[in-house]
Amino acid sequence: MTPRADYQIFQAGDVELQTGVVFPAMQLAYKTYGTLNARKDNVIVYPTSFSAQHSDIEWLIQRGGALDPDRYFIIIPNLLGNGLSSSPSNSDLTPFPAVSYHDAVAVQRRLLEEQFGVAKIALVYGWSMGGMQAYHWAACHPDMVERAAVVCGSARCSPYNHVFLEGVKAALTADPAWQDGRFVARPVAGLRAMGRVYAGWAMSHAYYRDEVWRGAGFTSLEDYLARSWDIAFARRDANDLLVQIGIWQRGDISQSPEFGGDIDHALAAIKARVLLMPGRTDRYFDMRDNEAELGRLVNARSAQLHPIPSIHGHRAGNPINNPADRDFINAEISALLQR
Repeated sequence: MTPRADYQIFQAGDVELQTGVVFPAMQLAYKTYGTLNARKDNVIVYPTSFSAQHSDIEWLIQRGGALDPDRYFIIIPNLLGNGLSSSPSNSDLTPFPAVSYHDAVAVQRRLLEEQFGVAKIALVYGWSMGGMQAYHWAACHPDMVERAAVVCGSARCSPYNHVFLEGVKAALTADPAWQDGRFVARPVAGLRAMGRVYAGWAMSHAYYRDEVWRGAGFTSLEDYLARSWDIAFARRDANDLLVQIGIWQRGDISQSPEFGGDIDHALAAIKARVLLMPGRTDRYFDMRDNEAELGRLVNARSAQLHPIPSIHGHRAGNPINNPADRDFINAEISALLQR
């Protein structure tokens, strides 16, 4: 894997995974923004979400915004399996090991400690799969994380969320290019079908009822689906996508060794100031899961639930072209950083 000019590679070496399998020569791609101060206490970790790479989530890093590179040293670690960090598409590992959020966060911690000498994190901020990583950071490394913002995420993948992802996998692997447990060619039809499945779950009933997509310049529902969702995943490697789906489905902070499967124990380990920001109309990460988690954050310095009042479904947490939701998130994160 050759680093490009806009990101760097942390060579983690041979890494023992949560499963006990050794992952050879693991590589973590990352990008930094801003300057690490002398006290090394202005660090924000901003993990990537499903199918995203660092360039896809840079929009939130803006001067004057919550993630301000003039004030903070922001690190975006690319999730394992996303095509930049170690992934099926850039390695010869067959089958690719079953990696987890626990594994990803463990190597991210090594990056911070070994590369930058960082012992404290001002904020871990994440949306969706990034939010699940934020939860893992807070639970597994409680003395390191000062604040955690979980946006449209949860402490573990719910059964409902798991079933949604089963539908995504079924659509993708129905393509004839899926052979013997791996894609042997680009699954054009499978990627399109995956996008159509995603479209139904990603946005809310009200979003479609009110034809909100017209505001983005689409002329019909079919035009919106074709130009937005049919191509949503076409730029990604399908084997990489399956690895990330596996990480998502296995996501559960209680499965880290120190918690022994006890979710109450795992949530009680968190000491950070926690902000849970579900989307009110999100169908992937239901707000009721965050409501149930809130009362179990018994040792957090503070724990608040501030739902995003939006009809944009799961995408409320990634409002690149949605000023109202973007302003809400910026205001909430700015307030969290002052606490």
